[in-house]
Amino acid sequence: MSKIKTNRSRRDFIKMAGAAATAVAAGIGGFPYVARAAGNIKIGIVHPVTGWAQYSGSQARFGAVTALKEINAGGGIKSMGGARLEAVLGDAQSKPEIGAAVVEKFNEAGVSSIVGAYASNICLATTQAAAKYGIPHVVDVGVSDKIVSRGLENTFRFGPGFGAITKAGVENFLNINKAAGSPVKTVAIVNEETTGFGAGIAKIMTRGLKPAGIEVVEVLSHPTPNKDFRNIVLRLKEIDPDVVIPSHYYNEGVLFLRTLQRQKVQPKAIYSVLGGASSQYRFLAEFPDAAQYVMDCNHWFDPRNPEALALKKKTEEAGLYFNYEVFLAYTAMMFTADAIERAASADRGKIIEAMAASNWAGSIMPYGPTRMVNGQNTGARPLVTQVLGKEILVIAPETYAQAKAVFPRPA
Repeated sequence: MSKIKTNRSRRDFIKMAGAAATAVAAGIGGFPYVARAAGNIKIGIVHPVTGWAQYSGSQARFGAVTALKEINAGGGIKSMGGARLEAVLGDAQSKPEIGAAVVEKFNEAGVSSIVGAYASNICLATTQAAAKYGIPHVVDVGVSDKIVSRGLENTFRFGPGFGAITKAGVENFLNINKAAGSPVKTVAIVNEETTGFGAGIAKIMTRGLKPAGIEVVEVLSHPTPNKDFRNIVLRLKEIDPDVVIPSHYYNEGVLFLRTLQRQKVQPKAIYSVLGGASSQYRFLAEFPDAAQYVMDCNHWFDPRNPEALALKKKTEEAGLYFNYEVFLAYTAMMFTADAIERAASADRGKIIEAMAASNWAGSIMPYGPTRMVNGQNTGARPLVTQVLGKEILVIAPETYAQAKAVFPRPA
């Protein structure tokens, strides 16, 4: 396993940590340094805060660090006499091999657990590297089901994977379509094909829609990153599907939806599944016209939970957007702290045991009590949102709905 090279001496390394303390609060910065807030239980936090995924990675880092600070402010790990958590930050640079090298450094630093690492392909690398040393690794965002299907006892994912999200996406889409009089007969899927989740979503969607008489007329795949969607959008204009189902990361999501708008491609609906920009407050703020009426089956917080709304306010006060990277990484850190609390130990093996047996019900997500099966929280569920005016509102399932779906969307 390759290791990150550095020309800094240990003394320079420590000096850098002090200079970077402000960056921790903002959720930005480079690898590696140990946060100056002294602690005795080290937690590795790895995200891509440079490279193609730097925006989302920085958002996720903010969520994880915010949770860690709240835990310490609330008295730390009480079962260990108020022991504090100490953040050891790493930058995966949007590359799986760098993420794995960061984990090597984490092991040398003696971390008790790891939270990260946003993108599925990076999470696959970091969880594998952590498994060599028996380091418990809680995945915050990565949705590829390969992450939890390899039998790695150290790996846990609190949120749902793309399989569960896509199945829920199919079910909720069919319900929305039926309630509107079943106007949809054809759909086209636009998915990323580089990091491991987009192609899987396309297959599940195709199988799920067919029994309802809805034909997937074309699957249009693209690499990540991708700088030009004109050919894909021209193809959509040619085949004219009733609904377009996109699935990709934030930058591609923005570019794709804006290209649809510029080319005046107006299907009956845009119904994303893990749609990148489709349920992002930043996209709504910067491109409100392109965002209007877009639906998305994705990670979402419980809109009825006051703690979720408090975190949203805190995030916005920090000058950031309350996107899924923030609340998923925040929740992953809270889940980690709960396991350490119940383990009453910084021992990696004991923390893994506590995570595997978790029934934590204190999440801001709409999940209920935690139940881990082979490292996957089987109680995790996505919600369906829609951009309506200046808000992103939950439209399904009914238990959490804040508004009824506007479907088909107005011309």
